[in-house]
Amino acid sequence: MSTATTSKNYKLVKRIKAGGFSQEKLPSYSLCLQIGTRDFQFSVVNKQTSSCLYVEDYRLENIRTINTRLEAIQEIVKKHPFLGSDLWDNIKISFKSHKFSLVPAPYFLPEAASDYLALNSEIKTKIEEVYYYKHIASSAVNIFACDRKVISWAKSRYQQKSIQVVHQGSALIEGILKYDDHSHEKTMFCFVDRGILHIAVSQKQQLHYYNQFAVRKSDDYLKYIMLVFKEMKMSPKSNNLIIWGAIKNDAPHLELLKKYIRNISLGTKPNFLKFGPAFDEVQDHRYFDIYSIFLCE
Repeated sequence: MSTATTSKNYKLVKRIKAGGFSQEKLPSYSLCLQIGTRDFQFSVVNKQTSSCLYVEDYRLENIRTINTRLEAIQEIVKKHPFLGSDLWDNIKISFKSHKFSLVPAPYFLPEAASDYLALNSEIKTKIEEVYYYKHIASSAVNIFACDRKVISWAKSRYQQKSIQVVHQGSALIEGILKYDDHSHEKTMFCFVDRGILHIAVSQKQQLHYYNQFAVRKSDDYLKYIMLVFKEMKMSPKSNNLIIWGAIKNDAPHLELLKKYIRNISLGTKPNFLKFGPAFDEVQDHRYFDIYSIFLCE
């Protein structure tokens, strides 16, 4: 169900609560937070049953600085009935950031993490912190930057837990490689976020490509997807394209893509999680990134 919880800095746009959720069982649940420039989401997963029990999605409004973003998140947590608890089995935080770099694991040196990232991103060391995540399903390491103040707040808020910090792209990669809709041919997967298009290519559950692009109009989606088709030597007439994210079934950019790509479809809910009837109200292709965070170990 959705509610209209609103303040000057945030608005709750979606809440889904499964029948099996219980605040008394927090010690057996995983809390998965995701923080973006303009949004904040979290999911609750029962790892023992691989069930997604709860999702909330907030739109952050009138946010111009890191401080106002953090203040909005702090207010959400403070007013929430259970989000601020430190009784969780484990806590993961996923950051949306365009400052990231994928490096093959054999060439990765932890002490040089900042150097890898500096090759394609400017790191503001006073306000940003560099983290890395070693992928489980592929031989890649994702090095990324995130807000230092937000990390510091999370560690003080959840003092009893060791918080795992990951990148949104890592959650998507783990989820895509776990997704069962793979063929022996290369398949392209897209995730449409607020102003960002994520593109991944895999074959036989092996990652071949991942990147993200800023998009503003329908032509941008087509331009970047066709560029990746060409770069990966794929054919829009024969290879599959599966799309998740904040996209409507009749969105103009989806209709445009259908004119040029023969085998295009919206993604389904992942089979690595179970969903109760409460999640039937959510389109199957929404929240794939939120569902996938718990896969990151």
